[in-house]
Amino acid sequence: MFTKKERSEGFLFVLPWFIGFLLFQAAPIIQSLSLSFTEWDLMSKPLFVGFNNYVHLFSKDPLFWKSLKVTLIYALCSIPLCVITALIVALLLNQAIPGRSVLRAIYYLPAITSGVAVSMAWRLIYNPDFGLLNYLLLKFGIHGPAWLSDTKWALPSIIIMAIWASGATMILYLAGLQGIPRYLYEAAELDGANSFQKFTKVTLPMLTPTIFFNIVISLIGSLQIFTEAYVMTGGGPQYSTYFYSLYIYENAFRYFKMGYASALAWIIFIVILVLTILQVYLSKKWVYYEF
Repeated sequence: MFTKKERSEGFLFVLPWFIGFLLFQAAPIIQSLSLSFTEWDLMSKPLFVGFNNYVHLFSKDPLFWKSLKVTLIYALCSIPLCVITALIVALLLNQAIPGRSVLRAIYYLPAITSGVAVSMAWRLIYNPDFGLLNYLLLKFGIHGPAWLSDTKWALPSIIIMAIWASGATMILYLAGLQGIPRYLYEAAELDGANSFQKFTKVTLPMLTPTIFFNIVISLIGSLQIFTEAYVMTGGGPQYSTYFYSLYIYENAFRYFKMGYASALAWIIFIVILVLTILQVYLSKKWVYYEF
């Protein structure tokens, strides 16, 4: 049990974070909820309109459905690819290979690099005239498309970029792999298990909590994707990369429809919340916890 003095000291240490949370997170969240029931252009006084913003976005706004569709397609494609690719890379970098520490750092580097810088670099890579990707394809006799200017390839291009930047997911897998007790593998070897059986019967079950965490975090991040589209395509061509967050941004800071943007933000919050709760519920059927 803690003494009264120790509890007081603990509360004092927590107090700065709690004040910051109230001022910079809780207050803006509550304010955005109230603004979602208004029309406000930043200049005049907010005008209360009730549920008009929500009715309009569901019934009269085709861009709402378009941006939501594009974002969901991106999430459905990028999450499995990133999660599986990061797992494969983590398995490889968990082996006793020369220079694995350097390789881990190289693969993780995109995760800590500025999103704007990464997006600008990939714009150059995807350039149809002098980009590195089309140059390499041409070496094999393949004429690459105009990646970011082609409605068929713009969204896949951003998905490919997401796979390349899955270093943070890989690091979490590495931590999970190194936390698996060695005696489980030794017991499997005594039972005559081969490498594939050890992976399916030991590694994967023990890694399910990490897989679950990566899926949830990737889901939340993919539904809020913004920088890549803003820098690389601006939502085009023909709205093929018009992500939901970009639509919120344009309503708020281009058209100055703060009330409408707040309503859009709360809709995606509810979507993320529902999908996360669904993932938590489904995890009971496949996630194994040792303790």
